[in-house]
Amino acid sequence: MAAIPEPFSVQYRVNRIFNPDYPISSEDVIWTLEFMKKKVADEAPELLSLPQPLLLKKFQSFAEASLILLKQRSGWGGVEADRMRRCLQDVITGLKIESN
Repeated sequence: MAAIPEPFSVQYRVNRIFNPDYPISSEDVIWTLEFMKKKVADEAPELLSLPQPLLLKKFQSFAEASLILLKQRSGWGGVEADRMRRCLQDVITGLKIESN
């Protein structure tokens, strides 16, 4: 039997971002951006080994999520929410998810 992720653990948050039924919140966006920022600051091996085109795609998605967050502080709906979710998923995909 698989362990149930604790609320607000890294795995729990990642699962929410990849769950299409879960509405993305600004807290999720900020958490994801902080998560990526920490990975970069820690010089995570999974980032250092990425080919440049994939690294640039992650950066593009990071920047796009940041701009959407700034422009739509009160939340997103429909197409914007889907766009935000894709950006967050692009940022997280391929990163090592450690337990808290």
